[in-house]
Amino acid sequence: MKFSVELRCVAAALALCLAGTARAETLRNDDVVALLEAGLGEEAVIAKIETSDGDFVTDTKTLLALRAKGVPSPVIAAMVKSANGTIRYNDTSPDPTVPHTPGFYMLDEAAGQPRMLKIDPIASTQTKTGGILGYALTGGIASASLKAVLPGATAQTQTGARKPTFYVFFDAPGDNQSAVFSTGFGNAVISPNEFSLINLMEKKERREARVGSLNIAGSKTGVMDKDQVPFSYEQVTPTVYKITLLKDSSQEP
Repeated sequence: MKFSVELRCVAAALALCLAGTARAETLRNDDVVALLEAGLGEEAVIAKIETSDGDFVTDTKTLLALRAKGVPSPVIAAMVKSANGTIRYNDTSPDPTVPHTPGFYMLDEAAGQPRMLKIDPIASTQTKTGGILGYALTGGIASASLKAVLPGATAQTQTGARKPTFYVFFDAPGDNQSAVFSTGFGNAVISPNEFSLINLMEKKERREARVGSLNIAGSKTGVMDKDQVPFSYEQVTPTVYKITLLKDSSQEP
């Protein structure tokens, strides 16, 4: 069984939107000293610190050395503030309490050293219909289906585990906001309860998921109930959730 994660409002697709914008330059202690020695004013150096990524060493001994070199106290304060506000991500750490880039991960415990594997974004490339002939011949008694198609016969991230464990790392909450998982399709969710884990049908050079059906009794849109894999989740930290399968992946839906 191959697994794919999707939002119920986006058929058989998962896309992650990384928070924040990349900054062009990383400043270090020596860079700050060089800027001051070049004659830049205190305000200009502080502005540079506040608008750049910083990799500053701010232990007591280093701060005293900076002050001895003539670095003004307001500049040192800006460096300390930058260092304390820098989040160092470790996307392969198996510890969910360690900061990871926001996204969807699978815990790989098969290797000698457990690690997290980040699941790359993927979107449905097309939709197709199935069972149209049977639908027509039976006057709508047999169902026709709508399928979303994912490129590739297999996923890039795979596991042999029958009940793999997944983690969702949400964006850090802002003021008066909840932690958010951005899908990249203009949608955002705040809980794994808004995800579906589905069993994909393997075809040549593609994978398919049924996202709609039609027969004489009516129509239905969304992931079919029998294709969904039941799971439970628990909150590990305010922005991290652990997802556990409730059914062995060797069992058919």
